[in-house]
Amino acid sequence: MKDLIRRRFAESIEVKQKTLQENLNNIALAADEIIRSFKRGGKLILFGNGGSAADSQHIAAEFIGRFQKERKSLPAIALTTDTSVLTSLANDYHFDLVFARQIEGLGKRNDVVIAISTSGNSKNVIAAVKQAKKMGIKTISLTGCGGGKLASLTDISIIASSSVTARIQESHICIAHVICEIVENHFSKK
Repeated sequence: MKDLIRRRFAESIEVKQKTLQENLNNIALAADEIIRSFKRGGKLILFGNGGSAADSQHIAAEFIGRFQKERKSLPAIALTTDTSVLTSLANDYHFDLVFARQIEGLGKRNDVVIAISTSGNSKNVIAAVKQAKKMGIKTISLTGCGGGKLASLTDISIIASSSVTARIQESHICIAHVICEIVENHFSKK
């Protein structure tokens, strides 16, 4: 059991180190894009499926509430929280449109989207990014598995260096926390 624990921690550390080396500039660009959006009156829109849905909600909460410092609330919304909207869209249209339709109704030009998909191939996440691009909304992706189809569609792509879902998700939350900290530091200086 202890050997398994050591191996999993070692894997997580290795994936995060490689992810950092390969994505440092894009993580900084993502934080800058979110800061610019907030300064222009935009909001952050996050979405994904399963564990990525939970990550979307977690990160939206860090912006609306606080991450580590007291500061004004920052506008962020996870498109994964309204079960009535999600189920009506899946029923009346198609599950592939549950995020795209929300982007169409809630998104605006100064917003930023963070699309999360460990495989980079989630159809509903890809459809939402395409909708955001049509509307002139800046897009950021958090993926793994080499980026999948999603990475090439977004303005800024951050790809966790693994094909193991758990290691990808661990990297995603680390990346998101760093972005939260950078953005929060900017707005708490005032």
